[in-house]
Amino acid sequence: MTHEAGRRYLITGGSGFIGSHLTDALLARGDSVVILDNLSTGRTANLDHVADHPRLRFVQGSVLDELMVDELVHQCDVVVHLAAAVGVKLIVQQPLRSLTTNIRGSEIVIEAAHRYRRKILITSTSEIYGKNSGGPLSETSDRILGSPAVVRWAYSTAKAVDEILANAYHKERGLPTIVVRLFNTVGPRQSPAYGMVIPRLVRQAVAGVPLTVFGDGDQTRCFAHVSDVIGALLLLLDHDGAVGGTFNVGVGREVSILELAKLIIDVSGSTSGIELIPYAEAYEEGFEDMARRVPDTTKLRALTGWRPRRTLDDILAETIAEARSDLMAARR
Repeated sequence: MTHEAGRRYLITGGSGFIGSHLTDALLARGDSVVILDNLSTGRTANLDHVADHPRLRFVQGSVLDELMVDELVHQCDVVVHLAAAVGVKLIVQQPLRSLTTNIRGSEIVIEAAHRYRRKILITSTSEIYGKNSGGPLSETSDRILGSPAVVRWAYSTAKAVDEILANAYHKERGLPTIVVRLFNTVGPRQSPAYGMVIPRLVRQAVAGVPLTVFGDGDQTRCFAHVSDVIGALLLLLDHDGAVGGTFNVGVGREVSILELAKLIIDVSGSTSGIELIPYAEAYEEGFEDMARRVPDTTKLRALTGWRPRRTLDDILAETIAEARSDLMAARR
């Protein structure tokens, strides 16, 4: 393990849900953080509690700004590339923006990291596996994608390009890269926008409106608490053995979305019902989903000893409490 206290980290997309929690963790252990974020999906409110921290600098800007990215990477020791167009809803509605941000933006950041020989952690996604509903999915599991005409797979393809680019820079030019495939991550500050399922269902339950479940609800997912995910990122950033590797980060407890909706109603004491919405109505005609998405985290655990500490019950209790607090604040 090679953590050196007092290092400076550049986090692209650092005012987003995961980025703001990573910022908290790095500041807490004595590191400095520079955030680059265009606030398209991130929020400055996520950083309000550390806005005046002497070791935090916020820069509003885009990863598509080559000169800005070059300057910031030069000033930092390590790069964590989180900036991306995220969420199924956003990707379906704005496919061109998503492709540009996720491919060209990553190319610019990786090129700058190479120019200054900075270690870079690139966050990828479980969407990489496409329609592969086997499981648990390991880092070498096959990708199974539908037609390029189906917009849903544009995000998966863009992130695959990011991974290939990072791996090529590592193999051919010696760039110290780490690729992390994040499965469903939930916790404080996560917006219900862009199709994030637990915050959306919880807010519907708290508001007393029907919980909208897309498709037949039999599709299953696994949910990790953001604090556990941040713990994994820090372990990988600090471990020399992670360089050049690709790692799944997620938990193995599987739950169907319909079962999840019923659980949220029960835990929150809501009187809401459940409404099934066809995919074509929720997104667009021809939308495709995967029946199952379960991570195999053997590789991560073998290298770092990482274990998740928070359960789905913990996640729901925390998310419900936050949703109730937000609802009360909105009514004042």
